[in-house]
Amino acid sequence: MTVPSAFTASLSPAERAACGRNARRRASRSCHGWYETAQRRPDPIQLIERQSADRVPELVPIRYGRMLESPFRFYRGAAAIMAADLAPLPNTGLQVQLCGDAHPLNFRLLASPERRLVFDINDFDETLPGPFEWDVKRLAAGFVTAGRANGFSLKEQNGTVLACARAYRERMREFAGMRTLDIWYAQDDADRLRELLASSMDREDRRRTAKATARARTRTHLRAFERLTRVTAEGRRIAPDPPLITPLAQLAADPSEAGREKELQTLLDGYAQTLPSERRHLLRHYRLVDMARKVVGVGSVGTRCWVLLLLGRDDDDPLLLQAKEAQESVLATHTGGERYDNQGRRVVAGQRLMQTAGDIFLGWTHIVGLDGQGRDFYVRQLWDWKGIAQPETMGPGLLSLFGRLCGASLARAHARSGDPIALTAYLGGSDRFDRALAEFAQSYADQNERDYEALEAACRSGRIRAQRL
Repeated sequence: MTVPSAFTASLSPAERAACGRNARRRASRSCHGWYETAQRRPDPIQLIERQSADRVPELVPIRYGRMLESPFRFYRGAAAIMAADLAPLPNTGLQVQLCGDAHPLNFRLLASPERRLVFDINDFDETLPGPFEWDVKRLAAGFVTAGRANGFSLKEQNGTVLACARAYRERMREFAGMRTLDIWYAQDDADRLRELLASSMDREDRRRTAKATARARTRTHLRAFERLTRVTAEGRRIAPDPPLITPLAQLAADPSEAGREKELQTLLDGYAQTLPSERRHLLRHYRLVDMARKVVGVGSVGTRCWVLLLLGRDDDDPLLLQAKEAQESVLATHTGGERYDNQGRRVVAGQRLMQTAGDIFLGWTHIVGLDGQGRDFYVRQLWDWKGIAQPETMGPGLLSLFGRLCGASLARAHARSGDPIALTAYLGGSDRFDRALAEFAQSYADQNERDYEALEAACRSGRIRAQRL
């Protein structure tokens, strides 16, 4: 993967800052506040249907059902729609590695390889290089959508976005003054963040954040093992919860699934070859004993996703891996950038570039499915100290604090791949960019609600079928 900021490596700090200031000629900071529905805007429902075309047919209605729960849930599944809406807008040309789907629920507590709890981005299915503001705009509009779901006033909604944007801008300024390796090693340690934010929280907020941190530390692979498996006559196996978790043994009753076990063993073998040699050695200590199809997320529902249960020394020595299908990024048709021979490798490369909490079992592979179609996958651990925030349950104060955390975390991810000096020079010291983001976020939240209503209408008319679980 080409590092987006490589072109600045030979420039002095002053020249890099000039690049950032010159980007204002391409796209002023104030212009980011503008959004209007394009005259030739693609049909949003058609974009969603197009994504569903190559997914598991019986799972697609679950995706629609989850998106219809609320405008905020719809937003989580509408990354392709927003990518198409952002592409025609003026952009800065300041390239970073984009998350591609930086909505608020994509930021959470994760375990680092050193077993520290850190705050970081979690999902990189849509990652590609692109203009930095696309991630920031998706995050900002996501906070307005969450605020509306919570019944916030306009002032409270904007306050959350302004807190997020200011944190991004100020954290980027910190990185602009740091040495390159110091940027790379920077982490957002969960306990340190709680200490820093304690003075900004009331007693209830402090209680909730302490509880969330403690809960995240219980979500280990052993906890996942206890929840997702049971002891059977054949030994430890994945517990069924169809259609959300369907063990291979149940799928095997369908004649079209014959040969799936061999396919997944091939997947595991190919994935192992993408791991560093010491991780391959570690993986050899485990044997594959069961597998199940799993429904994940909102926008990802219907993509092929498997839970792989491996055991080491005995039944109390488990490893749970998740193998998730990687399709082309929703950004790909809009960035004109790199194309990948393996989309799983794209996801892994983007994650390693942006995320500090690297999974030691992160890898990728390609297999030919039972239908003769080639598909790409990436593999990672299932649950390893993952603490998930619930923005829809937060009050204005706590959501603003969460916005600050997300904005600062996104700045760190962008600083690892982009040019923090150029980005800081572009953003400047005023709140002009922050205020533009708040204006954009309101306009785009309106657009999201119209698209949500269009999906409701498509369901009522029978154009799509939704299944609510």
